Amino acid sequence: MAAPHSTVKFWKPGSDAPGVREERDLSTETTGSPIIYNPHTALSIEKQRQRLPVFKHRNNILYLVESFQTVVIVGETGCGKSTQIPQYLLEAGWAAEGKVIGVTQPRRVAATSVAARVAEERGAFLGHEVGYSIRFDDCSDPQATRIKFLTDGMLVREMMSDPLLKKYSVLMLDEAHERTLYTDIAIGLLKKIQKKRRDLRLIVASATLDAKKFQDFFNLNESGDPSKDTCGILTVEGRTFPVDIFYTVSPVPDYVKATVETVLKIHETEDDGDVLAFLTGQEEVEKVVSMLQEQARTLSRYGMKKHLGVLPMYAGLPYKEQMRVFERMAPTVRKVVVATNIAETSITINGIVFVIDCAFVKLRAYNPQTAIESLIVTPISKASACQRAGRAGRNRAGKCFRLYTEEDFQKLPASTVPEMQRSNLAPVILQLKALGIDNVLRFSFLSPPPAQSMVQALELLYALGGLDQYGRLTDPMGVRMAEFPLSPMFAKMLLESGNFGCSKEIVTIAAMMQIQNIFVVPHNQKKAAAREHRKFAVAEGDHLTMLNIYEAFLKHQKSSQWCQDHFLNYKGLLRAMTIREQLRHLLNKFKVPRTSSEGDPDVILRCVVSGFFANAARMHHSGSYRTLRDDRELHIHPDSVLFGEKPPKWVVFNELVQTSKYYMRDVTAVESSWLVELAPHFYKQAKVKYKAGLQASTL
Repeated sequence: MAAPHSTVKFWKPGSDAPGVREERDLSTETTGSPIIYNPHTALSIEKQRQRLPVFKHRNNILYLVESFQTVVIVGETGCGKSTQIPQYLLEAGWAAEGKVIGVTQPRRVAATSVAARVAEERGAFLGHEVGYSIRFDDCSDPQATRIKFLTDGMLVREMMSDPLLKKYSVLMLDEAHERTLYTDIAIGLLKKIQKKRRDLRLIVASATLDAKKFQDFFNLNESGDPSKDTCGILTVEGRTFPVDIFYTVSPVPDYVKATVETVLKIHETEDDGDVLAFLTGQEEVEKVVSMLQEQARTLSRYGMKKHLGVLPMYAGLPYKEQMRVFERMAPTVRKVVVATNIAETSITINGIVFVIDCAFVKLRAYNPQTAIESLIVTPISKASACQRAGRAGRNRAGKCFRLYTEEDFQKLPASTVPEMQRSNLAPVILQLKALGIDNVLRFSFLSPPPAQSMVQALELLYALGGLDQYGRLTDPMGVRMAEFPLSPMFAKMLLESGNFGCSKEIVTIAAMMQIQNIFVVPHNQKKAAAREHRKFAVAEGDHLTMLNIYEAFLKHQKSSQWCQDHFLNYKGLLRAMTIREQLRHLLNKFKVPRTSSEGDPDVILRCVVSGFFANAARMHHSGSYRTLRDDRELHIHPDSVLFGEKPPKWVVFNELVQTSKYYMRDVTAVESSWLVELAPHFYKQAKVKYKAGLQASTL
């Protein structure tokens, strides 16, 4: 549940922010001990832990875990469930005899930040007693780690080497209401594991959760006798304060501009308190951060007592930059965090008093009719709006400024569609097949995906060589593809690189494509940045451009100054080096020969086509591109080096972004003959042959 909301009010962005709330006795507005907000009051770690609302439920939680195989905990925002419950389990002996308490988080930043907090509370080094494991970064000790935080995707990967998860005594699925792709897979797999391992305990925790739905799903009692239920429910109240909700009088024409105006009005008219503004993606976040920093410099010249400390927060931001939002600012600085929905539930930033909600979110969506997966900006749900508002009520009474009308709020859907029902399922099916689940159509999904999405995924995996015509995992190709922590297309490209004689270049390209923001474009230096970025561009497209950047980075001794001069993301390039090394180890494991193209671009491009042939498009006489699958209109994204150049006749791309049009990202020019040579099934016989095989199989 979100924070309690007081009377709804209306305001116009750009006008004076609504007045300050009357003084009140904060100790009467929360449960437990009286809370007096003072960020400079230092309490011992133990005192802080005991003040959290979850503390008085400690014995109840331990009793339920002892009594039931599964416990569903609905813990309101701020109750302390994420940091405290794993410690209660550790103190009660659930990590004895070398066992591990696992805690999954849907996002990388949540796994790392919560692990760091728990390690601090335990007085331990991060990576020893308390550790974490996220994609391409394992900070844990197999012998010493007793509490392990990990993303749900990493938990599914661990099941490949340890199908029954024997090293874990308790697993806690935190923030389960986000219903990410791998959360739903983990939920289905854990239900199967519990039937084999009666001693494995599962805790499903969330701030907003349909507890009854989860109880019905995990309850293994088929006798009808309630005393034999295997799943219990516990509700923990949160430590939240009232939040005033303000709607706009009329719809906002530009929520990015309105966000900046609202932050500035809050800064001018409101008392102390940090600001959290929600936007849809990295580009919008960086634009607003740049605009606010420019305004902050102007305000400082006019002698304002408080300064603005503006910080971005999004998934692609380097780890150290993400951690800056948790740092305490000087008393003379008001912190403004501009974030995507990553700050909605996965993390908690103390000191937030004012929230600005733009009403939109960027979600991944898959259309099974067109087989196109794209990132689209869509209105949030009512549940998300309440979660966002609740961020303002953690330390004291707060305010939430919604950049939309109350009428528009009533039109929002009640909840967000689970990712399982709006994603390309090829990676899901590949993982399930690798885990020995042949009959994927009968897998126990909490929210079953559309049948057409399943069929499209099976067809793609067959075309990539990961499945045979009867839907069985191929050996070695399918087995090896499943081991890569990447999409099946990237995995196929990497595994084929040895045959094309360019594995050194392809592993670099694959690593670079995992970094979202290699190019840095400061708001006030766009022309200079574009001029520097052009120096790396090649006519063949984005894949070889990324290779050029990486090789130039190495040539200049990984210099941060060189990156600054050329407007490149230094930390992103260092991250790409780490990812490249891990991918190279996997290629060595599979005996893929280390070869180089020796400067021949066609060899590299043909290898890219071997993985991404399904994402091919041709130039149409209208001036746009059309997909080969279903003749859908596409356009080259403005960020691509091919944008504005003479358009090539044939291209392949990594992903689509949908705004007013469908835009292709990471685009490379190819030859039509390569598509015919490398993917003959896909465009001619794949569907007919594969469907015949499906009918003959046990699926």
